[in-house]
Amino acid sequence: MERPSPPLTGGERETLRAYLDYHRATLAWKCEGLTDEELRRPSMPPSTLSLLGLVRHMAEVERHWFRRTLAGEGVPHVWSDRYDFQAAYDAAGATREEAFGAWEAEVAHARRIEAAAESLDVTAYVKSWQEEVSLRLIMLHLIHEYARHNGHADFLREAIDGATGA
Repeated sequence: MERPSPPLTGGERETLRAYLDYHRATLAWKCEGLTDEELRRPSMPPSTLSLLGLVRHMAEVERHWFRRTLAGEGVPHVWSDRYDFQAAYDAAGATREEAFGAWEAEVAHARRIEAAAESLDVTAYVKSWQEEVSLRLIMLHLIHEYARHNGHADFLREAIDGATGA
């Protein structure tokens, strides 16, 4: 799989976009070539964390920060009617098609919303934090979220078939 290479020089927005896309592509790469059953395989008890659960979770994260927070859309969670981000991790009955379809759709929405924003200084109110945050912070938060979960994905993939590498 070809992953975008973040620029070594360039503007702030271009760099943030590239790193976010790099981490998105890394998650997809960690799932490449696996069956639905392998993608649903949990890490180790008591955790039920799986690669497919990570994909579903990141769909919720993209949806929350870009659509709900930045764009102000009143969209519900994809896998929970109780505003529960953790519900996405339960991939017991999930399929690649369902999880990746939702994730790819949310990434497309996120890219559209980010591109339409006038600048990285555009802000939105985060109810749970009771603070305004900038698009800059949202993009950095997503990069952090992907980087953390891609570390989990490294271990999950290695346990499935021994594949390693970032």
